[in-house]
This record gives sequence, structure tokens and C-alpha cells, in this order.
Amino acid sequence: MSLDDSLKFLLTDKSVALLDECFGIRTVDDLLRHYPRSYVVGAARRGAEDARPEVGEHITVVDVITATNTFSMKKRGRKGLRVTLGSGRGKVTATFFNAEYISKGLTKDTRVMLSGEVGYYNGVMQLTHPAFLILDSPDGQKNKGSKSLKKIAEASHAISSDDVVSAYEGQFFPIYPASSKMQSWDIFGCVRQVLDLLDPVPDPLPAELLAEHGLMSEDEALRAIHLSESPAVRARAVDRLTFDEAVGLQWGLVGRRHSELAQSGPAARWRPDGLAAELLQRLPFELTAGQREVLDVLSSELAATRPMNRLLQGEVGSGKTILAVLAMLQMVDAGYQCALLAPTEVLATQHLRSITNILGPMAMGGQLGGTDNATRVTLLTGSMTAAQKKQARTQIAGGEAGIVVGTHALLQETVEFHSLAMIVVDEQHRFGVEQRDQLRAKAIPGITPHLLVMTATPIPRTVALTHYGDLETSTLRELPRGRQPITTNTIFVKDKPAWLDRAWQRIIEEVAAGRQAYVVAPRIDETEADNAESESGIRPSATAEGLFAKLRSGVLAELRLGLMHGRLSADAKAAAMDGFRNGEIDVLVCTTVIEVGVDVPNATVMLIMDADRFGISQLHQLRGRIGRGQHPSLCLLASEVLPGSAAAKRLTAVADTLDGFALAELDLRERKEGDVLGRNQSGRAITLRLLSLLDHLPVIEAARDFCTRAYEDGRPHPGLDVMAARFIDTDRIEYLDKS
Repeated sequence: MSLDDSLKFLLTDKSVALLDECFGIRTVDDLLRHYPRSYVVGAARRGAEDARPEVGEHITVVDVITATNTFSMKKRGRKGLRVTLGSGRGKVTATFFNAEYISKGLTKDTRVMLSGEVGYYNGVMQLTHPAFLILDSPDGQKNKGSKSLKKIAEASHAISSDDVVSAYEGQFFPIYPASSKMQSWDIFGCVRQVLDLLDPVPDPLPAELLAEHGLMSEDEALRAIHLSESPAVRARAVDRLTFDEAVGLQWGLVGRRHSELAQSGPAARWRPDGLAAELLQRLPFELTAGQREVLDVLSSELAATRPMNRLLQGEVGSGKTILAVLAMLQMVDAGYQCALLAPTEVLATQHLRSITNILGPMAMGGQLGGTDNATRVTLLTGSMTAAQKKQARTQIAGGEAGIVVGTHALLQETVEFHSLAMIVVDEQHRFGVEQRDQLRAKAIPGITPHLLVMTATPIPRTVALTHYGDLETSTLRELPRGRQPITTNTIFVKDKPAWLDRAWQRIIEEVAAGRQAYVVAPRIDETEADNAESESGIRPSATAEGLFAKLRSGVLAELRLGLMHGRLSADAKAAAMDGFRNGEIDVLVCTTVIEVGVDVPNATVMLIMDADRFGISQLHQLRGRIGRGQHPSLCLLASEVLPGSAAAKRLTAVADTLDGFALAELDLRERKEGDVLGRNQSGRAITLRLLSLLDHLPVIEAARDFCTRAYEDGRPHPGLDVMAARFIDTDRIEYLDKS
């Protein structure tokens, strides 16, 4: 039997069905990589003559029943049973309730195992309703009793009562992630049965790699993590299997990366007389050295005949969008179309405005005043009217629109492109791999579009090597010249209530000086869920609508206030943003809908209410909405948490640095990895069992290097395919058959 075999022919039909239903386990490899979550020390075996344990200690007694006694319980018709093991000073009593079925097996002269917590009554040791197992009895019964102890007998393949006792006295028991339908002992029984049948596992990793990293063999590790009684050996097994997990993940990613590179991409050389070159000359600012370096990389990859797959990350305001526009224009110059996918309508609309503004006449293709080689920029979002959508789809299908900006509406089947050859995905963390692939499928037949993924949320290297491991990475660290510093302060309201009063006064002062402000709340309005939180004792948080009403009639009554949140209609959102952008609104009360894509240089103050309700990266993103003009800016983080608390320390960390990359590492430690890897092709969350994005960067890098070399050698690697299967598709058996 080998790792890629199905469990159908190895276990009972019931076990096979439950393993699949509860855990998605189908193959031998799946089962053996369902690792124990912990190990427990076996309870000490005691006979009646042994030393007396402490109250509450969990013990196991193995001895012969010397006396039994049934008694009536208060509940009518119910019987209890009290049995005595041993005699004299060392005897032990055990009491069972509702014991009609138990009393038939627990009879005098029966040798039993009892397992439970110790108590004493009149100096006699007693166990209350312990687990029990009949080892031998006068009528020949054996290995009958409580389910947990029966599983020990079954899992240890016990033949005699001594075998069971020996199994229970083992130095450890593996405890597995389990469910109500399938307990840990059920899983252990399946694992033992499979390991008994498993042939020696050929190692998928070369001996020199194992020696370099001091790793045990695959076969040893898969057996030791389940069965070894030595903590040191189990630790070595964990090291090896952690490396396996890194290799499996990287093998899946390198396969995806190389399969896309092997496809044909639309080559588009930089034209000195094209729109991209003209825009570069017309820019009202000079690109930074970092921007020029990234632009050179993008330009050369777009000119190649294999599709670009690149992640561009950089701080808020580092100039990613202008590079994306220049790259898209390079494709338009070659006669192709480009699509820019944004997660929200606010951001999509912002992109449309900024692109058309910076292109000017070059974005007026087919219109009066447009340049001879002008293109057209078209917007498509879900909230547009039917007529607007029809017009946009016509421009897209006919090729009039060289650059198409849109939300998830671009993914709909009714949207057809004329010559789609490049896709830009903004704020990639809001989209899954399957969504960008869905858009890629709209390209010219036989052509795989170039892909540029952008994020303003700095990504720790371990995440870049895993979640974005199928992409090459470029990073913009420097901010464009002229960006103003942002001062960030915390306000712990319970400790310094006057500071919040001062914050409102500071907003009034900024507005008096001709500038504007944001007030951000963590939620829109009062909901049933939030009321339930309040009733359960959890502090309710501020709401945008509640703050808007309170401020408009209170401390900010003299100012012009606007309201912005995701539940407003598209027209109401547009009106609020236009009013704020045009200076007709002094203070915008909002939710995180303004987290990305909102660019109002005159806004210099942001007050975030209940800031402890936001994540670290989210606070950094919000803060990036200010400091975009010529005036220094101030971000205030208000919270009712107590100074010195974990939440307060998190807010202080955000206030102490503007380095988004440092905050991204802190955010990863705060959230742990969770489902940071997103979802595989089937849509199920990918969960790492041993590999830590926090602690295993060297392991991930070593695995990536090995997988890259292994892929380039051109030989089949079935062992690596098995290791990668769960990262590629949930339907692992079908995948393995195909591979």
C-alpha cells in the first residue's frame, strides 16, 4: 500500500465515509497527515495495594472485583452499582449510576480496568462513574465496556488482557482533531490499521537535501508522529513533516507559475511614439528611482512572449497606479485592451477619474478634442443603469475602450472583450485566484493576458512566498517627493476624556484653516447583532449614522457634514464623495468604505472612533487617506480600552511608526496565519497544520529553492505531486489520477 491509495479498500465503509464527511480525508496520505494535535501521558496503572494518590488525580486501576452491591436511586426504578476492588486498607470502590446494563458484566471475580478521578469517602479510595473495561470474567467476557477503553483494545489489536493493559500503560496517547461523529480513538484505530499495511514510503526528497537540513526520512516521520513514545523523536518527525508541508505548498505554486509561463502571452514592445511615452513626458512630477526601476521591469516583461505574473506592493501613495497606467498604455499602443479590476465602486470610480484626468485628451478616443492616437477609458460597475451597462459593454466588445475599469461586474458572462491582453487587479487581498482567472478567460483565444496585481497592504515575505507564490514581486518603498508627514496619536477615552473633546476642537480648527477631516466608525448603524453584543456585556461600538446625527446637532454643528458608507445608493455615495472632494463638505463621517481609493489632498485630519475594532493593516490603510497634500496631517486613534491592555499596545504600535512593512509583520503575528493562504481551486480554505508563516521563513525559502530546481530538471516527481495535492484541489484522488 502507498500514500496515494484510496482508503476505500483499507478501512470499513463507515470509517471511510466518516473520514471524508468530517475531515475531507480520502487517501492514505490524507489520513497520515491528519496529525495529532497533542499527546497525553497514560494514566498510571495501580493495583489495590499501590500507594494512595491525591484527590482529583486521574488513575487507572487494574484488579479483580471482590464485592458488588446494587442500590436504588432517587429516580424511580433506577438502580446504581457499587463495586469493590481488592480488600483491606488498599481497596477501591467504584460507583456507577443508571447501572442496569453495567451490572450484568461487572460481577464478582471479574478482572477489570477502571479509569477515572480519585476521591475518598471514610478513608476509602473511590471512583465515581469511571470508564471501565472487562479484561477477564468467569463467564468468558473480554474487552467489553466503556467506548473509550474499548477503542484502546481495538487500536492496540489486543489479544489478551495483558495486551490491553500494556497498551494503556504506554507513555503517550495521540489526540487527534476529532468531531462528534468520529472521536480521536476512532481516528487512532484507522491510523494504526493503515500504518500496519503501509509499505516503506519512498522518500520524495533527495538524500542530500535531507542531510543538509538534518531531516529524518519520510517513512520514519509519518510513523513516528503517530506512534513514537519518544518526545525527541516526535519533535524530529514534526521538523520533517513541516518541511514536507512547505514543499507541498511550493510545488503546487511552482507548477502554477511555470504552467502559466509556458503559455503564450501578448508581446507589446514600448513605442517611443506611443501613448505611454507621451504620458511619461507629460507627467507633472518626476518618477522616483524606485518607480523607474519597476517601470523598466514591467515594460520588459510586457514585451516578452510569455505572460507577466507580477505583484506590485507599496505603501499608500507610493505611486503604484501611475505605473499601472503606463503599463496598460504600452499594451494599448500595441492594439490591445486592458482591464483594471477594483474591489469597490468607490475605488473603481476613483481610478476612472484619476486615469482620465492624467491622460486628458489621450483618453478622449473618438471624441472632439482627443489626440489622434487617443484611447477611451470605460467604467463598468454593478450599480450602473441598464442603459449605462449596455453602452459600456458595447464599447468593450467593440474595442473602443482601450482601458476598462470595473468591479466584479467585469466577471459577468455578458461582458465580452475585443482584445483583452492585460489585467490589473487592485487591492489583490480582496480577490481570490479564481476571480482573476475568471477575467483572464475573457482574453483572445490562445493568448494568456499579462497580470499585474497591486496591493497597498505591505506583505510579509512569508506571505509573499505562499499566498502570492505564483507571482514575482516588486516593491515600492519610497514615497513620492512632496508627501507630507502624518502624526499619529492615541486617545484612551476612559483615561483622558478631555483629549477626545480636544480632538473635536482640533477638527474645527483645521476646517477654519480651510482644510477637511474624516471621522471613521467601525460600523454603519445599530443592528440586532450589535444589540445582542451589548446585552451580553460586550461594549457596543460607534456607528457612522449615530455619529453623523450626534455631531451634526452637537459639537460640529457649525460645520458642513457628509455621510458615507457602503449601504448608501451609488448616487448617494457619488454625491458624498464629490461634495467632499470639491470642498462642499468639511467633515466626512464614514466607515471603512474610504479605506482604499479615496484621494482628497485637502483632508488633513482623521479621527478613528473605537480604533481597537480595526486591524493593524486596516488602520494603516485608513491613515493613508490623509497626508496627501501640502499640509502636515494628524491621525487620532480613539478607544475606550484601558492603557496597557493588549489592544492599547496594538494601537500604540500603529501610532509609533509609519512603516507599513513593519506593521504588516506585526499584523501577521496579531492575526496568526489563519486562512491567510486564501482558498484553493475548489473554494475551500487552505489550512496549514504545522508550517507557520511566523516562524518558518527559512523553511519556506529552502522549499521554494528546492521546488524551483526540481521543476526545471524536467523529470516527473510523483511523490511531490502527492505532497502538493491538497494545495491544488480538494478533489485529491481525481487530481492524483490525472497526474
